[in-house]
Amino acid sequence: MRTASRFAIVIVVLVVVLGGIFGYTFHRFGKMQEQMSQPQPPAIVEATTAQSDTWIQAIKAVGSITAINGVEIANEVAGVVESVGFESGDRVKKGDTLLRMDTSTDEAALRTQRADAQLAQQQFDRNANLLPKRAVSQAQYDEAKANMEAAQARVNEAEAQLQKKVIKAPFDGTLGLRLVDQGQYLGVGTSIVEINMLDPIYVDYTLPEKELANVDVGHDVIATVAAVPNKSFRGKVSAINSSVNPQTRTVRIRATLPNPEQALRPGMFATIQTVRPEDRDVVTLPRTAISFNTYGDFVYVLKKNDQDQLVTERRGVETGGTREGRVEVTQNLDAGERVVATGLLRLRADQPVKLASEEDTSSSAKPGESSGGEAGN
Repeated sequence: MRTASRFAIVIVVLVVVLGGIFGYTFHRFGKMQEQMSQPQPPAIVEATTAQSDTWIQAIKAVGSITAINGVEIANEVAGVVESVGFESGDRVKKGDTLLRMDTSTDEAALRTQRADAQLAQQQFDRNANLLPKRAVSQAQYDEAKANMEAAQARVNEAEAQLQKKVIKAPFDGTLGLRLVDQGQYLGVGTSIVEINMLDPIYVDYTLPEKELANVDVGHDVIATVAAVPNKSFRGKVSAINSSVNPQTRTVRIRATLPNPEQALRPGMFATIQTVRPEDRDVVTLPRTAISFNTYGDFVYVLKKNDQDQLVTERRGVETGGTREGRVEVTQNLDAGERVVATGLLRLRADQPVKLASEEDTSSSAKPGESSGGEAGN
């Protein structure tokens, strides 16, 4: 009997609890329906107008900045650094002395070779004077001449070895970081400093083989780099590779860019547009006015409905190139049409909207009207 009573009490409690939960849920649902049935205020949006522009036709590609002359200077002979004549980042001229190595041993060897050469020269001169008198044989004369020439060659070799202890700039350019110090022993081939010729400078890139007929030496190019986001660098195509890569079916292009401020550095990633001679008319929008999607790009065009209310019309478009924050719209949009400029994710088709400029005007008018009424009172 007690078990049945307890079971009945539990059932009553569960019914009360579940009834309360369901009742609260239905109440909330009714409130939500009531709120959704009420007219929503128009969304505030910013508008922009599709513009008709004239764009220079260009072939877009990516590439790398390359120095016209760029090497890592190293020593050909081993030795100890006697003096360093440069600092990191210096600009140097061709032939400027960058580094001197200790040459005391080489100078002593050179003096020995010069003394041997002088002795060989005297012996040759003596044999040359005696040969007409037949005081020496032709063989002795030839031997003296060979000894003289060999001695002079050893002198030249010693002088060349001595000159290699002085490292000079191979061309005009800008130095990189200094990698050696005074008093340091340098083995053969030790890196001393990097030097690059930065003005002018190359940009190397590739184009598909189908574009080969549209590019030629002398065509203008426009390059941009991430390090200088608000500046374009203009130059000209200086060379086209004589063959097409059989694996990628692309051809290498090289353009030359003036670089007087040395803003471009070797190794930079660059975006290049190879300009074609003819222009074309395009319709453009700011990039923020277009929603880019895998299933199709679209914009929200601003239209008036039957109640003369401004609403959004979702319209699919096709896009083309991008320049300076503006995107070419190739189909389904005419110049002069107004579209929503930003905040597309919070909008839907046929949604009532209000322009931000009109909202600002009405907001600024209300305080004036209120203050005017107070003054009248």
